[in-house]
Amino acid sequence: MSNFISDCITGDALMQEVDDYIAKWHEDESGADLHNFLGMTNKEYALFIEDENYLGLIISAHKDKIDIELIIRDEMAMAARSDDPSKTKRLQQWLECEGLWN
Repeated sequence: MSNFISDCITGDALMQEVDDYIAKWHEDESGADLHNFLGMTNKEYALFIEDENYLGLIISAHKDKIDIELIIRDEMAMAARSDDPSKTKRLQQWLECEGLWN
């Protein structure tokens, strides 16, 4: 069964179409959870809800078959060097909520 993430990987969907897939989910009668309908894990969906800008990282994680936690740790290291301290703080808060940051 295809979903948003797999459709993005195969080129059948663009990242900008995520809202269209969410609208389809509202019409779907399968009873699937939204994160499953989109092709995300619970953690990936929580990250997406926190900041939609992480959608590209989520898709990359699936494409490269890498756990999103590893990508986020790398992102955290880059964000720490960023000139936008609010990005670092938001990411750190999300990691703490997910139990990934001590």
